[in-house]
Amino acid sequence: MNIQNNITNILKELQENATKIDDNQAEQLIDKIVSANHIFLQGAGRSGAVVATFANRLLHLGLSVSLVGEISSPHSKAGDLLIICSGSGETDSLKSLAQKAVTNNVDIALVTAKKESTIGHLAETVLVLPSKVKSETTQKTSEFSQAMGSSFVQLAFLTFEGLVLSLMTVLAQTNETMLPRHADFE
Repeated sequence: MNIQNNITNILKELQENATKIDDNQAEQLIDKIVSANHIFLQGAGRSGAVVATFANRLLHLGLSVSLVGEISSPHSKAGDLLIICSGSGETDSLKSLAQKAVTNNVDIALVTAKKESTIGHLAETVLVLPSKVKSETTQKTSEFSQAMGSSFVQLAFLTFEGLVLSLMTVLAQTNETMLPRHADFE
């Protein structure tokens, strides 16, 4: 198979999965983001890299955000929001983080492929991204399938970008109003 076919198959898979995302779940997440005092974000591995790009855009939108574990991250309090990106909803470090959020009265929003997961049961808001996670395999050898959960992280990235566009409307932001919040020390 050549690279063009691989990319075309990836895009087809993402397009098919994107049509299955529940807009109501996305709107609930947008409402949580807009009403939060401070937004903490975390994921592990590739999901962590993707959620970090979302944190950056939330900052550009003028929201108070931080990545969990960064030295400049503030203390959590009631009224804050923790957004976790986890395909399985079962990553040990993220389960522990979610439990601490519950203890601290911080709302949890989970972006996942698995609503029925440990973190999914702790979260007030769950946005399900229909996709395979790294532990799932394709049964038929002729069926197209990406490696180890790639479809989840790709769809998460695109979903976060879609959420940014919706948030721009809700928050009355434009590229021009966001640009002064973009880093100039690069």
